[in-house]
Amino acid sequence: MTTGSAYTSGGGWEDKIRTIPDFPKPGVNFKDITPLLGDRATFAQVVEGIASLYGDGQVDKVCGIEARGFILAAPVAYRLGVGFVPIRKHGKLPFTAEAASYELEYSQAILEIHSDAIQPGERVLIVDDVLATGGTARAAADLVERLGGVVSGIVCLIELEFLNGRSQLEGLNLQTFIRY
Repeated sequence: MTTGSAYTSGGGWEDKIRTIPDFPKPGVNFKDITPLLGDRATFAQVVEGIASLYGDGQVDKVCGIEARGFILAAPVAYRLGVGFVPIRKHGKLPFTAEAASYELEYSQAILEIHSDAIQPGERVLIVDDVLATGGTARAAADLVERLGGVVSGIVCLIELEFLNGRSQLEGLNLQTFIRY
């Protein structure tokens, strides 16, 4: 894989994503993946598509970013036969956690990961639904690295190119399937 590459699925997945205007605030066009998730065949294709990028023992853990990233990352981890690690919003984890703050396209937030979730040297795939400004993915990568993990790659189903999120992820292997 080429660092920073992106490609379109070609499988018609775009037809299963709807745009919700002015959500969660005016001016934001939210990309809703629930129709894609509700279509068994398309959902399976997405999971297989992500897993095919990192098969054959290339990763030790798959991290999913709350909340829609969980939905994609957990079955990818299962498919790869590796552990799943949730990266959650502030205050949602019950054990000692590492935290990282970041900027969203329309607000500010904090992500957390359990302090024992990643062991030094473990190869980690980070999965999320949308790459927007890159702040969420960058914070997730920083958390994995802070715990001693190696970010093997970041995969996002959708990339909002006009927000230039790639610029936050220089040097990381980023893959996206659908670009707007």
